[in-house]
Amino acid sequence: MSDEFDNELDQIMADTTAKAEPMPSGTPAAAALIQFIERVERLEEEKAGLMEDIRSVYGEAKGAGFDPKIMRAIVRLRKMEPSDRQEQEALIETYKAAVGMG
Repeated sequence: MSDEFDNELDQIMADTTAKAEPMPSGTPAAAALIQFIERVERLEEEKAGLMEDIRSVYGEAKGAGFDPKIMRAIVRLRKMEPSDRQEQEALIETYKAAVGMG
């Protein structure tokens, strides 16, 4: 973990500790909190697995002669709303022209 993350976590813990009242274990609220945390942990594990699968697909594509960097750019573009994508492309063309690239 990064120092920035550690510092942020320390600050959150300090803020929370100073304000929070202890939650007795075995209460319905404590049980609900545990369930939420466990769900998040399971989802984080699934996310890690999915990220590995995505890296594997990009690796396969690279082996087939495709450029993963360009594929990632296309995936980002496909996620955008058409009007946002058109606006971005127009700005890129404007900037390219301004710096003598187009």
